[in-house]
Amino acid sequence: MLKRDLLENTFAGKTTPRIPVSLTRHWPGDDQRAADLARATIEFQKTYDWDFIRVMPANTYCIVDYGVQDDWQGEASGKRTIIKPLIKRSLDWTEIRPLEPTRGEHGKVIETVRMIGNGLRGEETPLLVTIYSPLVQAEGISGQNLFIRNLRTHPDRLRTGLNVLTESTLRFIEALKQTEIAGIVYCIEHACFSVLSEAEYASFGLPYDQKILDSLPPRWWFNMLHLRGDTPMFTLASTYPVQAIHWNDSEDRPDLVKAKSLFRGALCGGLSHRAMERATPTAIRDAARSAITKMDNRRLILSSGDTLSVTTPISNLRAAREIVEIAGIL
Repeated sequence: MLKRDLLENTFAGKTTPRIPVSLTRHWPGDDQRAADLARATIEFQKTYDWDFIRVMPANTYCIVDYGVQDDWQGEASGKRTIIKPLIKRSLDWTEIRPLEPTRGEHGKVIETVRMIGNGLRGEETPLLVTIYSPLVQAEGISGQNLFIRNLRTHPDRLRTGLNVLTESTLRFIEALKQTEIAGIVYCIEHACFSVLSEAEYASFGLPYDQKILDSLPPRWWFNMLHLRGDTPMFTLASTYPVQAIHWNDSEDRPDLVKAKSLFRGALCGGLSHRAMERATPTAIRDAARSAITKMDNRRLILSSGDTLSVTTPISNLRAAREIVEIAGIL
């Protein structure tokens, strides 16, 4: 079965020969150059033959060109740290301007996507590009404390900034339409009860999310929501027009059993990213079998709850990839 058929049948809840699987990681250092990021991604795919590829540029790619300074400081997650934010006062939100989608870091991502597509020509592996929500971008250019304070004390100024960040994202999506991707992974972090209330997210998050998701072309057949946070607003997320939802089901609510009653598409998870780094291959296989059983062999894309640590053992990667083949023939 082709990977697209396997995935689309999974979205629809149909029986498939096996559960699809895909794991993702950042590529610190390599993510600063399009050719190196493309090569790292291609080699990762050729080694494990994942059922789709999530293109993972630096976590700061969408905001660097506004003027923030970042650096990889050895984080095992592979994520870069913002060492100098852009926004220092609330008025600064009114001074940012939309970015050109084919220049700077956005242009580098488009080049990376094309290189990956050329490098995997003929393999028909779906490519998804990671896009961060305007709220995630806003916190990145201002820092968490100032972001939350401005949201609650200068909401109109923050909205001015969010409109610009949304416009830049829409321009980037328009440029991505010229590539051969299958869709996007849309990352949101503030639809989380320990960060914002539902009313706050409905005001500052939802309208911008809707604009972005409404802009996706119908031919992008695989769009996934990556819902981050320890107390995610899963009921809200379940209304988003995506084919799959990815969250840390091993540690955060809801678990797979509850989630499958809330969302009709595919659920992406089943493995803890922390366990992937620290557990044994046997434990990884056991966790995967448990997830497959909970989902009745349907509607599951086996993955880790978040991106992998760069120190994840190769033996655990192999265990996650091989178990779906073994489970499929039992």
